[in-house]
Amino acid sequence: MKRTISVMLGKGSTNHNSRQFIASNIDSDRSQFNKSYCNISIKDLYHELFDDALQRYNAKQTRTDRCINDYYEKIRTAKQEKLFYEVIFQVGNMENMASKSADGQLAAKVLSEFMSSFQERNPYLKVFSAHLHMDEATPHLHVDFIPFTTGSKRGLDTRVSLKQALAKQGFTGGTRGDTEWNQWVRSEKEQLSQVMERHGIEWEQLGTHEEHLSVVDYKKVQRVKEVAALEETISSKQEELDNFLSRLVDIQDQLQTAESKERFIAQNASHYDNDPEYQLPEPKPLMTAKGYREKVAAPLVQKLKNVIRSILSQFFEKTRELMMELDRANSQIRSLYKRLEISEVKGERLQGIEKDYNRLRRFLGGDKTDEIIGEVKVQEIADKTKGVRKSEVFGRGSERTAIWTIAGKQDYER
Repeated sequence: MKRTISVMLGKGSTNHNSRQFIASNIDSDRSQFNKSYCNISIKDLYHELFDDALQRYNAKQTRTDRCINDYYEKIRTAKQEKLFYEVIFQVGNMENMASKSADGQLAAKVLSEFMSSFQERNPYLKVFSAHLHMDEATPHLHVDFIPFTTGSKRGLDTRVSLKQALAKQGFTGGTRGDTEWNQWVRSEKEQLSQVMERHGIEWEQLGTHEEHLSVVDYKKVQRVKEVAALEETISSKQEELDNFLSRLVDIQDQLQTAESKERFIAQNASHYDNDPEYQLPEPKPLMTAKGYREKVAAPLVQKLKNVIRSILSQFFEKTRELMMELDRANSQIRSLYKRLEISEVKGERLQGIEKDYNRLRRFLGGDKTDEIIGEVKVQEIADKTKGVRKSEVFGRGSERTAIWTIAGKQDYER
């Protein structure tokens, strides 16, 4: 028996997952066969994970406006991180692993065994909601988790971060198509395939592992992946910006009060206060004023001038570096906002497609819609095959192949 594996990002509707909300595609008579592995309050888990780190962070702040009252609300209203992520696992599809069939029961058993080791395998993805659904067309597993990292140098030492959480688990991003998320998904698919093997199911690895999805659903999944990758990039750049702004605020704090200024000067000028090289000695016996000025005072003044030049040079270089860093950060922010705007436009367009698709399903019915999509896929495959056969009539050369245009195709068919 061969079956595909599907792993996709979910919308994160915990009320839907726990069946507090019943959608139209749910067979409520079969909801009794659903299984809940974990269902705790996300707010309670936020307190458990981050309260101690929040207390340590606030204790270090010298300004009240930099303190955080509620970390849950800060993340909920922020743009650089999400409150939580949902991932959906599925074995096979509605044609070969239907929930009501014996194979569907086998899929449920595989997913349940896979879920039993999920938290142990992913210590930095804290699960607060996990449900196996048997009241829809195909058994599938919803897992909702909070990604977090520890030992952070910025903000809370324990904080929300998908990128850093996956890095803690050994997944470090490479190329655009080999992000931390993609690496993690491949790893989880491997884990699920091992459970499948123990139950006599071989993993059927298709080109994208998602060919069983409808065209619209596939496009939705791809857009969700693109948004997730963009959110990772935004999170990374936001970290760099926050680090830079934090350094600027620290410098500003040091120079804002007279007390901090005096302390800063005292710490950096004590060397010159005590070093004999920078002290003006008493004149030697019988030394003339001219000799004292030329041999003692003038060299000392020159040394002090050199010190001042060095300090000014360092100050200039540091200021230049900070300004360049600020320009780079502003440029990155502008670039990220542009990418975010493009992503939002894509998201709106995708929502329109989704609404039209749902309208079609409501009008025709789910079964009829799936039947039409299946027929279109079959026709597309037939058209491709037909096109290849006809192109062979003209030969394989590039000049003859170029004849096979749409207009030429129509003429040939006539």
